Amino acid sequence: MKVYNVNRITEHAIITGSGDASFWAKAHVLTDFKSPWDLKKIKPITFRALHSSEHLLFCFRVEDTEVYIDRTDNTKSSIGNSDRVELFFRADEQLDPYYCLEIDPSPRIMDFIARPSRNFDFSWYWPQDGIRVKSARDATGFTVEGAISLATLKALNVLNGNRIETGIYRAKYHRQSNGSYTPTWITWIDPRTEMPEFHTPSSFGVLQLLD
Repeated sequence: MKVYNVNRITEHAIITGSGDASFWAKAHVLTDFKSPWDLKKIKPITFRALHSSEHLLFCFRVEDTEVYIDRTDNTKSSIGNSDRVELFFRADEQLDPYYCLEIDPSPRIMDFIARPSRNFDFSWYWPQDGIRVKSARDATGFTVEGAISLATLKALNVLNGNRIETGIYRAKYHRQSNGSYTPTWITWIDPRTEMPEFHTPSSFGVLQLLD
């Protein structure tokens, strides 16, 4: 499995959504994203993560001048039809269960618990005191920052020692000539599936929390 090393910070980190705080310079920069099922070149995506004594901190920077957000309402369905970034967490490769966070540039969160064979429970919500997210948009794209409680990750049984088995993804929606939008699916790990599929054990890597 691919491993992304998550450095530790000791200072108090404030999540603003801008991605320009000085502490992010201490994070490894992950740009290894791909769309194995689409020939179109994808625009740059940068992911960074750090951890403190209490939180896993993450930051996505997405270059995109045509961001699409479904404004029909604020339901999980509308978020699921929007450009977004995604993090999945699992205890093991059995995926029974695993936990999904999908965040659009607003930022709105589509959170749900899932089990094998795409068995999704959208009535489930991430514990409210276990996550904060902020975002910012500009002329060239958007940034999403988040802070996830390590206590929550432990309670969900996805933080095992210093390892978190994690999927890191992006959904990009393109306007078609008939006015509809279709997605391009982008992932850190190529799951080597014939059709686009994030909900499979082979799409996960490891966040390794360093001391």
